[in-house]
Amino acid sequence: MLIGAVADDITGATDLCLMLSREGMRTIQVIGVPTDDVELTDADAVVVALKSRTIPAAEAVEMSCASARALLAAGAEQLIFKYCSTFDSTDAGNIGPVAEALQDLTGAPVTIACPSFPAAGRTIYKGHLFVGDRLLSESPLKDHPLTPMRDPDLVRVLQRQCRRPVGLVQAETIAKGPDAVKAAFAEQYAAGKRILIVDTLSDADLRTIGKACVGMKLVTGGSGVAMGLPENFRQRRGFVPPPRETRMAAPAGRAAILAGSCSAATRGQIEAAKAAGLPVLRLDIAAVADGRQTAADLAQWAINTPADRPPLIYSSAGPDELAEIQTRMGRHESGALVERTLADVARRLAGAGFSRFLVAGGETSGAIVEALGVKVLLIGPEIDPGVPWTRSISGPDLALALKSGNFGAADFFLKAWDLLELETADA
Repeated sequence: MLIGAVADDITGATDLCLMLSREGMRTIQVIGVPTDDVELTDADAVVVALKSRTIPAAEAVEMSCASARALLAAGAEQLIFKYCSTFDSTDAGNIGPVAEALQDLTGAPVTIACPSFPAAGRTIYKGHLFVGDRLLSESPLKDHPLTPMRDPDLVRVLQRQCRRPVGLVQAETIAKGPDAVKAAFAEQYAAGKRILIVDTLSDADLRTIGKACVGMKLVTGGSGVAMGLPENFRQRRGFVPPPRETRMAAPAGRAAILAGSCSAATRGQIEAAKAAGLPVLRLDIAAVADGRQTAADLAQWAINTPADRPPLIYSSAGPDELAEIQTRMGRHESGALVERTLADVARRLAGAGFSRFLVAGGETSGAIVEALGVKVLLIGPEIDPGVPWTRSISGPDLALALKSGNFGAADFFLKAWDLLELETADA
């Protein structure tokens, strides 16, 4: 293994796997802290998917360090800590505490923090994060149910989470090339900075930053930060990127869509699915809380729908309705109830012969994958930037598309299925 990565949610891990695979690395995704029975050495890159973004910081640190130790023991030469391209966190963490703990573990004197993903509209300029042409604080992320992002200045945001001083490498330096960026890293270190926000406006910038990170023990950021890292190893090992997959074999069985994200992108995808005539049912959080709606009810509804179209079960709500729900039930309590319920629905559907699942929402995806008993995923073709199909290679045979809530075009729920080739029942 050359690159080992720890991701704070499952959809982000899948996104990172896609990036590394596209750059020519044999990549697998492991669900949860690696256990002794999971083989980690037979790949160029291994990405561990945790569910640690919004848990208490001390727990996130413990899980992340345990995963990192397993990756380093298996031979990882460079470690990535992957988090969301919109820097989802609060003043309590978990980006800062985990990054600093991994610095302690690896002995990395300095590291970068680069969540940028230009292909999905996430860029950084003067240390400020933009979503499309809007500052992070003016984007829908300001209303995120668990990590509302209301400060676009990443130096300021990260410093509130860290003991170590946070610095900035600006776009003008990135434009001068890898040597200038490496020199800036050294200058920032000499000035006492230990974690560096890095301006990024384009994929070319990501490749420049990647070259500058050669030999860096720890790199932190979004999936985009990995774009330029494999080239450093390719020059030494002669990697040849494989042909890009355009379709994936999928097990026979039925398909379903489960959406727990409240992001604007996911809500738009739900509306597109309704307009296209997909069977749609809303998970009513209040009804679930008082027993009027159950996971068994939701699963049976999906089972009873026509088999030629994937049913969609969603809990997504707009900002005003979401705020009312959280006030009444509690932010974390309402989110956890949705995750548990959709995970139970997925388990029941898998037991009824459903084998293809499209899931929207990082926390929801983590809960569902755990409920389904999936341990290791193989990466398939890309549906939209940052979202591939995957297939389980450990546990039940399933095809899974695990989508960050903010990702994907409006027709995502409709077009994703076109990339699958169904196997016959006796294949």
